[in-house]
Amino acid sequence: MVTSYAVDEDTSTLLRTWPTGRGQRAAVVSTLPDTVGVDDQLRLAATLTSLSEALWRCYTHPGRATDDPDANGEGWRREQTREAFTEVVASLRQPNLPDADGSILESYDSVEERAHQVGRALHAINDAELIEAISADVAAEIQAVESAERGDLGGRAQQAVVLSRSDVSPVQVAAADAVLAQDPLGGERLFVDLDPTAASVAAAHWLKAAADVVSEVSGMPAAQVLFAADDVEALPVETPSEVLELFDFSRTAYRIVVEMVSGAMLVAEGVVDDLGALLVARDPGDDGESEDEAAPVRLTPLDPQRPALDLLEDLLTGIRGCRLVYEEYVDTDDGDASIDARFCEVVREEARKEYRRLM
Repeated sequence: MVTSYAVDEDTSTLLRTWPTGRGQRAAVVSTLPDTVGVDDQLRLAATLTSLSEALWRCYTHPGRATDDPDANGEGWRREQTREAFTEVVASLRQPNLPDADGSILESYDSVEERAHQVGRALHAINDAELIEAISADVAAEIQAVESAERGDLGGRAQQAVVLSRSDVSPVQVAAADAVLAQDPLGGERLFVDLDPTAASVAAAHWLKAAADVVSEVSGMPAAQVLFAADDVEALPVETPSEVLELFDFSRTAYRIVVEMVSGAMLVAEGVVDDLGALLVARDPGDDGESEDEAAPVRLTPLDPQRPALDLLEDLLTGIRGCRLVYEEYVDTDDGDASIDARFCEVVREEARKEYRRLM
């Protein structure tokens, strides 16, 4: 979900909409010439949307997030695509056009080629004022992506709050950690102001702190706390419990979250990150009992269409689940508000003590 362009045929106006975490914003890009047919108008809107998707993919799939940085590797190709940002406006102003035989020189680079497609749509309309308006709007979209990469999600960059990213900005992780320090039970800011992968890194750290606090007062293993919470109130505990278990194998919330989100992003693209591990997980063992082979197989615990947001929601639910179990083991005579305050205080202390676990 990125900037989407549309045509209002009643007013011959090109519009753009973009998500904010609370809903969609909309703005007028330009008035379209009355002489332009609807097909050409829609083609321009479609190519602009496609270009926005390619630009934001550079944000969600940064080159440094791969283990293949060598020449012609995936990381190298992503970096080449990212470097094409500097040529986008020039390409849409002077696109590759069909030659006398009708052949068109096409680029293998997605950003560069989609910029040329916008340029060809503009060439068909042939309006100087429209070209200027589109050039300015595309430049603003590029600036929004660059701003999001720096960890600044203001203005048009706010659409990053609904995107899953295979890496995180330390600036965003620190901001999410500060939000949870203020209220360990979570808050709306995590969903409307912050990158959800980075927010999930902070939430995983705070979930571990909360589970450790409950483990200390209850005597149960931290990884079992949420199953106890599920006995108190029905909760989606599988994913946050898996995160707690993974802390036995990883020293940082960053590594756990990025690997989970990246794996789900691959599933969304039709790829299984580690088939061998999946087969081992499905192996019934030597007892001869197996699950129904025709039953659907869950390739990722996260929603592959929105993995970072799905993970963030489950982690915050997990923290609230820890609070339910905490209440079972402490004096509750002072009421719910007092329990919340005590729980948040001890979790803050535990999170501060283990702050190096974040990154």
